[in-house]
Amino acid sequence: MPYPEHHARQTRTRIVESARKLFNRHGFDGVSIGAIMEEAGLTHGGFYRHFGSKGDLYAEALDCFFTNPHWACGWDGMEPFDGDAELGPQVVRAYLSDAHFEDVPHSCPMVALPSDVARSSPNAKRAYRAAFEGMLAVLGAKHGRDRALAIAALCVGGMVIARASDDRALGDELRQAATKVALELGGWPQKAPKPRRTKGKRYNSTGPHQPGR
Repeated sequence: MPYPEHHARQTRTRIVESARKLFNRHGFDGVSIGAIMEEAGLTHGGFYRHFGSKGDLYAEALDCFFTNPHWACGWDGMEPFDGDAELGPQVVRAYLSDAHFEDVPHSCPMVALPSDVARSSPNAKRAYRAAFEGMLAVLGAKHGRDRALAIAALCVGGMVIARASDDRALGDELRQAATKVALELGGWPQKAPKPRRTKGKRYNSTGPHQPGR
C-alpha cells in the first residue's frame, strides 16, 4: 500500500533539513548519502525515491528564508522579526549577529557553502543566485540595487571572513564594523528599537515574507 502524499512531502523535508545541517558542517564532499539519511532517521535505500542524486539534493538544500516563506530553520537566540517595522535593518543585524555566527548547522547557505557552490553544478549555482537575489529584494526596497548589492556583500562577506578567522576577537570586530557600515549605507539607525520579548521562542525565519502575506 503506497504512503499518502503528505507522508512523502514530510519525508522529503526531513531529508533536506538533514542535508542542510550536514552540508553546512562538512561541505558537499564531506557528506555521504548514507550519513544524510541516518541523520534524518531514514534508510539509505529510500533516498532515490525523492532525489536523483546528491547533487539534486544539494541544490534544494541551498534554499533559505530569502527564497522560501516556509523555511523553518532559525538561529537560537534571535528575536522574531517585527512585521510592522522596516525589514532591511533587522536583516542586517540578524545576519551579522552572534546567534547566526554560532549556529553553523542552520546557517544561511550563502555563508556556509560558497566555495562548494563555485565547484558545483549549474543547478546549485542557480539556487545560490536565487538566494542572493532574494536578499537583494529585501535590502533594496528603498535604496536601489547598487546600494543593496553593497549591503548584501557586507553581510555575506563579513560573516564568511569572520567564520574563517582563527581569532574570534577579530571576527567579532569585523562583524561589528560590517553591521555599522551596512546600516549607514541603508540610512538606518545604528541601535535597534527595543525588541518585544517573546518568551521561549526562536528567531522566525519567515519574517521577511510577512509584508506579502
